[in-house]
Formats: sequence, C-alpha cells, structure tokens
Amino acid sequence: MTERKFPAPFVNPENKPFWDAAAEGRLRIKRCKDCGQPHYYPRALCPFCFSDNTEWFDAKGTGEIYTYSVMRRGSPVPYALAYVTLDEGVSMLTNIVDCDLDALAIGQRVKVTFKASEEGAPVPVFTPA
Repeated sequence: MTERKFPAPFVNPENKPFWDAAAEGRLRIKRCKDCGQPHYYPRALCPFCFSDNTEWFDAKGTGEIYTYSVMRRGSPVPYALAYVTLDEGVSMLTNIVDCDLDALAIGQRVKVTFKASEEGAPVPVFTPA
C-alpha cells in the first residue's frame, strides 16, 4: 500500500518559524509572555488575551488522541485524522500514521514524527508512542 501524500504547507511570515523548526525535526508552538498560555496554531496574537507579546518554544512532541476519524472512502489510501492534545495543553488537528488504523483509541499516547509533503517540506504528524 502506498502512503498518503500530504499537501505542501502554506508558509508566511507569521508561521515561518514553525515550518523552519519542522524542517529540523522539531515541533514548535507559541506561548504568550503576558498571560502565560501556550497556543497552537501559529499566530501573532495570543488567542486568550490578544497580546502580541508571544514567543516560540519547542514542544515535547508527545500527547494523546482527543478524538479521531478513519477515512476509507474518497482516497486511494485509508488515513486517520485526529485532534491530538499535546502535553503542553494545546490541541492540534493532525494525521496519525505508521500504525494499524483499527487499533487507534481515544486517550492513546502519541508522539510527533515528520513526513514529507508533496513538495518535500516536512509536516508534523503523529504515531503511537
């Protein structure tokens, strides 16, 4: 079976540090320096207090599946979409890869890995820990 192809990321000045870190095999998220809340997806303003005083930091890259759905139709290869809650507390919409899709479970521990996109840039996805 072939692997699913991931679309190339849309890189802009606001999320470039995220994609640069992904190219190095690191998962980065942002934290507000005013209210202390971590947040994902990459953006200039804190979604909690709207401060622009934010900083990037390396996430552990581990978390658990909050919810997931296995897609078997409309694609040449079955795949799993999931919300993963990182240990830092933020949730990411992502793919679960390199596993038996029928063995996935809510609450299952996962870790980040990176897969090449259609244009070669790595994208963060998760696999069972």
